Amino acid sequence: MKPESDTAPAFEDLRYPFQTERLNQVLWAVLIALGAAAVPLMATHNWFPSAILAATAGVVALALMALRRGRVRLASWMMLFALTVAISILVAVGKGLQDEALLALPGILIFASMFGNRRLYFGLLAYTACFLTLIGLSHFLGWRSPQQMPPRPDTFITIIVILAVIAYYVWLISCNLQEAMARLASENRLVRKSLAQIETLAHHDALTGLPNRVLARDRFEQAASHALRSGSRAAVLFLDLDNFKTVNDSLGHAAGDALLCDVAARLVGCVRANDTVSRQGGDEFLIVLGDLANAEAASAIAVKLIEQLAKPFLMGDLEVVATGSLGIAVFPDNGPDFDSLLKHADMAMYQAKESGRHTFRFFDNAMNANVTEHLHLVSAMRTALANGEFKLHYQPQFSLKDERIVGAEALLRWRHPTLGNIPPSRFIPLAERTGLIVDIGNWVLHEACRQAKAWQQAGLTDFVVAINVSPVQFRRDGIERDILHALAAADLPPQCIELELTESLLLAEATKLSELLSRLRAVGLRFSIDDFGTGYSNLGYLKRFDVESLKIDQSFVRRMTQNADDEGIVRAIVQMAHSLKLFAVAEGIEDAQALARLIEMGCDHGQGFHWSPALAPDEFLKFARARA
Repeated sequence: MKPESDTAPAFEDLRYPFQTERLNQVLWAVLIALGAAAVPLMATHNWFPSAILAATAGVVALALMALRRGRVRLASWMMLFALTVAISILVAVGKGLQDEALLALPGILIFASMFGNRRLYFGLLAYTACFLTLIGLSHFLGWRSPQQMPPRPDTFITIIVILAVIAYYVWLISCNLQEAMARLASENRLVRKSLAQIETLAHHDALTGLPNRVLARDRFEQAASHALRSGSRAAVLFLDLDNFKTVNDSLGHAAGDALLCDVAARLVGCVRANDTVSRQGGDEFLIVLGDLANAEAASAIAVKLIEQLAKPFLMGDLEVVATGSLGIAVFPDNGPDFDSLLKHADMAMYQAKESGRHTFRFFDNAMNANVTEHLHLVSAMRTALANGEFKLHYQPQFSLKDERIVGAEALLRWRHPTLGNIPPSRFIPLAERTGLIVDIGNWVLHEACRQAKAWQQAGLTDFVVAINVSPVQFRRDGIERDILHALAAADLPPQCIELELTESLLLAEATKLSELLSRLRAVGLRFSIDDFGTGYSNLGYLKRFDVESLKIDQSFVRRMTQNADDEGIVRAIVQMAHSLKLFAVAEGIEDAQALARLIEMGCDHGQGFHWSPALAPDEFLKFARARA
């Protein structure tokens, strides 16, 4: 069944244009013939046959109109029906089997084989045989008075035999024509398939199946046009593998080809669906990025590409590392067209190789410093986690009514061996973009739980440690396991920990997060919303998620004694928290005036430099004991 369904559409594609052209020619020929036959009849005042021919011509004219509207089958059936009826009437009222109109019957059968189907053809053949039989019987049985001598029986038989031979011959011609058309359709299908393969080879790399430079150019032009319309950016990334020649020379060209295919698959997995990864030849690849908000978005993808290439490739029993050097040129900043951007990206790639390889460079030198710093920070963060360079400091939280310490917020600090103290605002966003925040956050969970247990053993009871959890951690599977494992490893009751979540996380991951928080609350964990007031503050998710407190962002608290609007925001958040039976926690309390104002508003807890900055664990213990 499948081959027939594949062949039929192609056959019909060829058949119907042929039918339309031929049918148009036949209809005009029939119309002219009818007119030529009607002229002598009207000249001799033979009005009845003239009327029959005129009516037939009218139906043929209507068939022409139907054909112009694309209704091929209707036009052919109208013509065959009109001619059959007209011939039948003329023969019946004329000379019968001796009427010259009988000469048209084979032509009707030919038309039926060309423009009709098998059912129509055999139907007309059966009708013709029956009609001739009936006319013959009318002669032999005396049912009619012929105008000439009635035909002999052998004449009738001869007519039937001749008609049968003509019909058989016409059928053979029709079958041969259809077979020829089917073969032509098959050849046409093969030609189309070959053209499609040629098109693929013309625009794709034969080894990896990636687009080649021709198609990459076309994709870039589309991305550039969109960038000009939307005010966004596009980028061309030129990637060259650093040690591919070594692999080719040592393992052979077959292994080199396999490595190129693996590299291609890994590159495709790093980019978005609307981006293009193409192979330029050898070990060079070109990536076209579109719809970028800014050049920094291209650097994020470049970091991902470099990191993925750094992971080993398995070649049989060997692990092969194929790092890459990458150059980036941004449209329209670094060039107005594909060729100029390709050249600039190539230049930037060589700058990357000169910088030690396994890195990337922008063509814009001013941007290189920032990108290089990010890349170095990413590498340094991995080292810092392994070498214990990260530390947790703790800022005490107070009850504003009696200034009693009720808890502490764990804050991450990084002291680099050569760069010194690196502020969290500088490295945490980068850690979130690269995914390193997952490992760092897991370390923070374990360290904060261990320290909370140590303080309990030192006498600090009824004390809660607040831990910031990145949205990236919650989007990864395993966050629940990590939290419970950290509590179990420290033998710490869950009630001693409070997880601080962001508003954006609660809104974006509402369904998944609701189930997760419910399970964690069931074991005794507490939750608060950090930096409240800077996001999409609303009552909807506050009612949905069972949290203990709202932490008022420090930017409002610090300015509220000088700015009435900020004071109004703080007051509204405190009232909202109390109406929902939540604690209101103020961050960034730096002076007694702000503290007095918050106490007057009814704020419950607070933290800030008014009491203490974040302290190392030993200093915090001394501070807490001194305030006891």
